[in-house]
Amino acid sequence: MRNYTSKSDLFKGRHFEQEIIIQCVRWYLRYKLSYRDVVEMIAERGLPIAHTTILPWVQRYVPEFDKRWSRFAASAGTSWRVDETYVRIRGRWAYLYRAVDASGKTVDFRLSPRRNVASAKAFFRKALRYQRQPPETITLDGYAASHQGVRELKEQGQLPDLTKLGSSKYLNNLIEQDHRNVKSKLGPTLGLKGFTSAATTIRGIELMHRIRKGQFDL
Repeated sequence: MRNYTSKSDLFKGRHFEQEIIIQCVRWYLRYKLSYRDVVEMIAERGLPIAHTTILPWVQRYVPEFDKRWSRFAASAGTSWRVDETYVRIRGRWAYLYRAVDASGKTVDFRLSPRRNVASAKAFFRKALRYQRQPPETITLDGYAASHQGVRELKEQGQLPDLTKLGSSKYLNNLIEQDHRNVKSKLGPTLGLKGFTSAATTIRGIELMHRIRKGQFDL
């Protein structure tokens, strides 16, 4: 069982009510807003908040919100479209591994500082743990390291031998479109400042994206 911080302890000692904190975090992650945009919207409702307050809220509460929502997560399909996209963090490129199923539901995601076989395998292991069922098919682009990662996972018994591996630019249009929905939220952040904080922010954006796609049985 996961350990959850009690609701009273989660917001204990905060200057603002929990509804305000949740609303600010949700707006920032769901819409194309900067911290200053969120502050301005809250100020219009008569609540002065410094923009530097929003960042700690996002970093503190995204992991807790994600854990709680994950209890109600519905499994994605078993036909995975997998691809990596680029994310710039403090002037350096990082790689966001992502997968969706045939209907566009998010399978999983993982931010990595490198794009190689080890990173691909780490993503697939994470996705397998989250989905709790292996895919029947995996469709990749032409990047050799991802193909090699799948082959090695099969050899190590972490993916079934029956899982079909293919490559199709047409089929992967679905994941590329889904990348855009996530990455469009990152522009207003004015740059991600560190790997850990970037991973948390992306985790929150992905959570909002899954909620919008109706991937939870409430």
